[in-house]
Amino acid sequence: MIMKKTTLLLTGTALALGATSAFAGSHTGSITAVSWGGAYTKSQIEAYHKPWTAATGNTVVSEDYSGGIAEVKAQVEAGNVTWDIIDVEKSDAVRGCDEGLFMEIDPASLPAGADGTPAEEDFVDGSFTDCAVANIVWSTIFAYDKSAMPNGPKTIADFFDTSKFPGKRGLRKSPKATLEMALAADGVAPEDVYEVLGTDAGVDRAFAKLDTIKNDVVWWEAGAQPPQLLADGEVAMTTAYNGRIFNAVASENKPFEIVWDAQVFDFDMWAIVKGAPNADLAMDFLKFSTETAQLAAQASYISYGPARKSSAPLVSTYHSNPDLDMGPQMPTAPANFATAIPNDFEFWADNADELNERFNAWLIN
Repeated sequence: MIMKKTTLLLTGTALALGATSAFAGSHTGSITAVSWGGAYTKSQIEAYHKPWTAATGNTVVSEDYSGGIAEVKAQVEAGNVTWDIIDVEKSDAVRGCDEGLFMEIDPASLPAGADGTPAEEDFVDGSFTDCAVANIVWSTIFAYDKSAMPNGPKTIADFFDTSKFPGKRGLRKSPKATLEMALAADGVAPEDVYEVLGTDAGVDRAFAKLDTIKNDVVWWEAGAQPPQLLADGEVAMTTAYNGRIFNAVASENKPFEIVWDAQVFDFDMWAIVKGAPNADLAMDFLKFSTETAQLAAQASYISYGPARKSSAPLVSTYHSNPDLDMGPQMPTAPANFATAIPNDFEFWADNADELNERFNAWLIN
C-alpha cells in the first residue's frame, strides 16, 4: 500500500495562541497519526492536528490506510512499530485490544466536557472500548446522481432492484454493512438484522440477496472511490461513507443525493498502537482531539456527528458556506435516523474472520 503523508509544521504559533495541552511548551516532538484519507482526514487536520500543533509545538505526520488491523498487527509482531495513533472502526478497536495491539485507555483520564460534565457521562453511549475512544459517528449509506436519475431510489430495496432502476451498483468489497443492507433490502427490520445474521440461514439469505445484483456490482475499497464512480457514470448508485458524499456535494457541487434508508451507523475511534514510539505524545493528542471544541469544529468540515454530547450545541454551519446548516447533514439527525441500523461491533469482532472468508469465496465463485 502506498501511504500518503502530510506533515504539519505550525510550531511558531504555539505560545501566541496559548497552550492548552499537558505537553505544551515542552517535550516537543512528532507523532504519526493514521486515518482514512480524503475529506475525513482533512477534517481531522483542520480540527485536531493544526490546533494541537499550535498549542504544543508538536507536529503530526498523517498517513492513510484502508481499514482493518492487519498492518498494525504486522508492526507489533515484528517489533517495528512506526504508527503512534490510528483511527479505527469500533469492531477493529475491540479485536485489536483483544489481540494486544492497542494500549488500554481509562475514560476517567479524559478531559471533562466544556460544560463540566465528566468525560464518562459526556460521550454518547458506546463511545468507549478498553483501548479506544470515539471521535465521530458516521454511517454507510447509498447515493445516486439525481441529474441522471431525477426520480431516484427511496429505499434500500430500490438499490437491489435493477429492473426498476437499471445500472451498475457500487458496493464496498467487504461483508461489513453489505450483508446488513442486503438483509434490510430483503425485508428484515433494522432491529432484527443481527439476530437474523447470527444464524446460518440468515447468512445464506444475505448472500442470496447479493446474488441478485452480483453481476451488476462494481466493487470499491477506498472511501474516495464511490463519489468518483458516480461522477464518472460508472454506477447508477453506490454505497458510500456519508461524509464522502456530503463533501462531493458541498465542496465540489456534485448533484448527488443520499438515501438514508437502512443506513448502517458506527463509531470511529482513536487507538494508540502498543509499542508506539511516541505513546505519551499520542495520548496527549488523543485527549486534545476528543475535547468538546475540537469535535464540534470537525463537524463544520464533514457531516460526521461528534461523539461528545457537549459538542452538539456547538455544531454550526459548513466551514466555507455559512448558509449550510450542518445539523441536518448528520447521520443522527432525526429525519435520517428512522430506519438506521447500529453496527453491532461485538458481532463483527466475533464473526469478522469467518464472514470475510465466506465473502471472499463468494466473490470468486
